[in-house]
Amino acid sequence: MNVTTEQLFTQARSQNGYLPTPVPDTQLHALYELLKWGPTSANSSPARFVFVRTPAARQQLMDCVSAGNRAKVEQAPVTVIIGMCMDFIDKLPQLFPHTDARSWFAGQPALIEATAFRNSSLQGAYLMLAARSLGLDCGPMSGFDAARLDAAFWAGSAVRSNFICTLGHGDASQLMPRSPRLAFNEACRLA
Repeated sequence: MNVTTEQLFTQARSQNGYLPTPVPDTQLHALYELLKWGPTSANSSPARFVFVRTPAARQQLMDCVSAGNRAKVEQAPVTVIIGMCMDFIDKLPQLFPHTDARSWFAGQPALIEATAFRNSSLQGAYLMLAARSLGLDCGPMSGFDAARLDAAFWAGSAVRSNFICTLGHGDASQLMPRSPRLAFNEACRLA
């Protein structure tokens, strides 16, 4: 695999529309096999993923997203719901076996929530980089009704929605002009 910084960052774009090219399940498996190696605090890996690809699931999802995001979800071959498992500490004996990391979090709901949010966000970013490395385009978004999304896709679980991301082969004709970024001295400080 010869992945370039252009493919991952400088030439990659958040997509607003997609070509009707399918994304096979094997590519989604390959995507997860890459993203799972990204680092998280205490290897906590709190992210959970639903790859929405069937017409019925897509309709459920479209009922939860804001009006401005419906067309993107409808066009994309796949939309991933990136969730955060609030019971991630129960997997710590398996994922971080060399010490009792579960005890660091037990009985501390604010720490559990902050850790789940931070690390599932990281894992969502790893998902996007993995997708780009496999030749897919993506469009992350947060315009959705979280309570409805949780009820539709995570009911009966300890998982809550963090954000969603469309996947597929982008339609360049639907891209907006590239937005500027902050310069180093606007965003960074050397201490």
